[in-house]
Amino acid sequence: MTAPADAPPPELPDPLATRVRAWLADDPDAGDRAELTRLCAEAVRDPVVLAELDDRFREPLRFGTAGLRGPLRAGPGGMNTAVVRRAAAGLAAWLHAAATAAAAGGAPAAAALVVVGYDARHRSEAFALDTARVVAGAGLRAVVLPGPLPTPVLAFAVRHLRADAGVMVTASHNPATDNGYKVYLGGVRLGGADQDPGRGAQLVAPVDADIERRIAVAGPAAAIPLAETWRRLDRRIVDDYVHAAVAAVREVAPAVDLNDPAPVIAPVIVAYTPLHGVGAETLTAVFAAAGLAAPTPVDEQAAPDPDFPTVRWPNPEEAGAMDRALALGARIGADLVLATDPDADRCAVAVGGRLLTGDEIGLLLADQVLRRRPGPVATTLVSSSGLRTLARHAGVTCHETLTGFKWIMRADPRLVFGYEEALGYALAPDLVRDKDGITAALAVTLIATAANRRGRTLLDLLDELAARIGVHETGQRSARFTDVSRIAAAMGRLRTQPPARLAGRTVTGRRDLLDDGTLPASDVFVLFLDDDRVTFRPSGTEPKLKVYLEVVEPVAAGAATAVAAARERARSRLAELTVAIDDLIAHLG
Repeated sequence: MTAPADAPPPELPDPLATRVRAWLADDPDAGDRAELTRLCAEAVRDPVVLAELDDRFREPLRFGTAGLRGPLRAGPGGMNTAVVRRAAAGLAAWLHAAATAAAAGGAPAAAALVVVGYDARHRSEAFALDTARVVAGAGLRAVVLPGPLPTPVLAFAVRHLRADAGVMVTASHNPATDNGYKVYLGGVRLGGADQDPGRGAQLVAPVDADIERRIAVAGPAAAIPLAETWRRLDRRIVDDYVHAAVAAVREVAPAVDLNDPAPVIAPVIVAYTPLHGVGAETLTAVFAAAGLAAPTPVDEQAAPDPDFPTVRWPNPEEAGAMDRALALGARIGADLVLATDPDADRCAVAVGGRLLTGDEIGLLLADQVLRRRPGPVATTLVSSSGLRTLARHAGVTCHETLTGFKWIMRADPRLVFGYEEALGYALAPDLVRDKDGITAALAVTLIATAANRRGRTLLDLLDELAARIGVHETGQRSARFTDVSRIAAAMGRLRTQPPARLAGRTVTGRRDLLDDGTLPASDVFVLFLDDDRVTFRPSGTEPKLKVYLEVVEPVAAGAATAVAAARERARSRLAELTVAIDDLIAHLG
């Protein structure tokens, strides 16, 4: 395919001009070609535009913590039609190779099945349908979810339909200008066992690198075969998820007879925001199936809107994102305020106007799960060490993993619970091999309902837990960079010139995950101050340097009356450490 009208001006420097010309010749999307052509014309006279153009062609998007993710823009460094088609072609080629190898070993020779989902972001549906067309064009079977739906529904469908792979088009909680491409591996038809902990989880190394190699040799995007033999699933797949989610949560959450007339305390009142995402309809259906009243929504954030007009960042962790939900909670006297992020795989919780941390929610949920289903648990190395203590008390194994649910889900084939501090929780790993904000919201509401009938709140439950395992106060700081190379430079300076003291305290130990040997090599660096710790890592989804802080304060003899004093000491120490880290980040940047 040639496109002389789209050729870049000859004044562009090489090798950029050659790369742009080749991309324009192979890009199947007229809108993306027009965008690049306009930028080329502007770049000749504007060095800022030239730098942006060069950035787009510096390197392609790569699989990170949560798949491919990047800005919606033309060129290999963005999310666009050409990148999506090539990614789908690379995945299809990998599935063909895996099926061939499995057939040589005697596995069934049926064509691989790929299930595709998408959220309500800009171009999500178009990217999902293009993925299905490419998969079908490669001779595989492709099915597409019935509409914009939460990521947990796609992850559920991969296992429920015994698919060989799944693709979810979403950028989760990233800004409106981004989109992304999560890939899940099934594997039953390719010889994988049902008990394989990776069945239905996001892909990890070395498969990600293998698929990237196949993407690189996929050929011109405009020449990739397409077919319309894919099929749209009906709403039964959503109904199946709803009923399975309720059944799974009931197994691990406190038993509550919602029809019991004896309690005089009213049911909990819940305010909820999906932050302009796709969570509201599914969450409401799950609550109804569980016999709970529908949460009161933040009206102006209830419907999907890819521009996320009422929030700067559609991430419940970001300052200000929960303001409208908290205000609604105050107006209606809510016992709980809940939020899911735009693809509803994360869940935020507030009680009494206080936002709980992801670690607090994770420990509350873990405690409830382990009371009813003792078994292995897992969390990431940047999450609270409180889960290890809780697991030790329960007599079960606690696994530490790298950041990301693709690692948590592979920690143990018998896993009963996993969480990460970034508001992600898996209460039913056999149902959804990923984090699930819908089941987390339901479980938290049932826990709060059971506590409410004892005259208690989630804050009281946290104090009861601290009396058993000690106070674990955690916090997070981050610095956003426009030039991502500065993040690598900051991590390099941290390794070569680590501080000897922080907040007037001696740094007693260090851990470098680049050469630690206990986990796969990762760009993570940890400083210890006795039992307290500070962990540094670049974000895998955004141009950020993230820093995680944990302060551990024992509670004397497990006395409930000592919790408040221990929590005050821990918070004071955390505040001092936070000031020191802010100063350190400023010097590193």
